[in-house]
Amino acid sequence: MSYSIQLYTLRNAMQEDLPGTIKKVAEIGFTQVEPYNFVATAKELGAALKENGLTAPSGHAPLLSQDQDEIFAAAKELGISTVIDPYLPAEHWQNAEDIQATAAKLNAAAKKGAEYGIRVGYHNHAWELESSIEGQTALEYFEGLLDPELVLEVDTYWAAVGGQNPVELLARLGDRVKFIHIKDGPGTTDTKAQQPAGQGTIPVLDVVAAAKSLEVGVVEFDDYAGDIFEGIAESLAFLQNNAAQDVNA
Repeated sequence: MSYSIQLYTLRNAMQEDLPGTIKKVAEIGFTQVEPYNFVATAKELGAALKENGLTAPSGHAPLLSQDQDEIFAAAKELGISTVIDPYLPAEHWQNAEDIQATAAKLNAAAKKGAEYGIRVGYHNHAWELESSIEGQTALEYFEGLLDPELVLEVDTYWAAVGGQNPVELLARLGDRVKFIHIKDGPGTTDTKAQQPAGQGTIPVLDVVAAAKSLEVGVVEFDDYAGDIFEGIAESLAFLQNNAAQDVNA
């Protein structure tokens, strides 16, 4: 298991200076990143990653609303081996029929991804956990409809906001979870109140330990009131000093 940074965390800095931002990420000590919107930035991002010796094992892209071939081609160019759909709004998670339709679309996307040698996944927010379908969370109902090769990236903070214990949720989802988003704070929808890992109410170390098939723990802030580079540095330091380490490091 290793650690990555979701580049959405640094979206403002990226818009101002993409190469400089990637350089700072490497200087802080990250060796991996999780890009978003990478079709639009593939050329510049690819050059910056190469220059700073960073890799991108996973990336976020709206597979269910944009051109999948374009997404998978850009992912392949960047060395992204897992493309994760980051977001489907709350109305898609309120009944079994809609969730079945979404699962079918994602299963189809995974078949196309396989042609490029790329795995497909899904990343949750709070509403997939707030909604209950046939006695389980909408996310767990959805997981049961996915083909075996699909993976989940559980946003452990939004799981808590959605009323679930993230440690218990990860245990129930089991081997399907290959990535998690690691973030901390008060466990509310006030994103500016998010804090570096270990400084809020989320049991971050227990969360990391609960994801038994975890490949990458992805640090993320949706927003932050302080200096974002200091915030991600504090998160990485906390994880490196306290959580289980990458055996290959």
